[in-house]
Amino acid sequence: MTGPFFVDTNVLVYADDLDAGPKREAARALLRQVVPTGEAVFSLQVFQEYFAVATRRLGLPPEAARARVEALSRLTVVTLRVEDVLAAIDLNRLHSLSIWDALVVRAALVSGCRVLYTEDLQHGRRFETVEIVNPFL
Repeated sequence: MTGPFFVDTNVLVYADDLDAGPKREAARALLRQVVPTGEAVFSLQVFQEYFAVATRRLGLPPEAARARVEALSRLTVVTLRVEDVLAAIDLNRLHSLSIWDALVVRAALVSGCRVLYTEDLQHGRRFETVEIVNPFL
């Protein structure tokens, strides 16, 4: 397994969701694989979404969610530029993706990832050089 690998918000959320059952185990296993090797890539959007879901839906204390973001921010974090937002808008238009999913795909492309781990897009679908892999199948 060689990366880098882009990790979407749902992987982080399931890893902390005590009620997620097998999805929690799959998310934690994936993170154990890609975080210690430094192969995990995130975006600011992923961190923002994670914090919102972790504190609202999972009930994590803000301090705990912040600590998770801080720890993961030591890895590669993608910051998109205006050109990338425009390219994401094109992905939205051409592939009928939500703008949020298109921004995640664009972040994976910009960071040179060949795999985007998410359950939000069709498993096996490709966007240029990025393949969507659903780690929960």
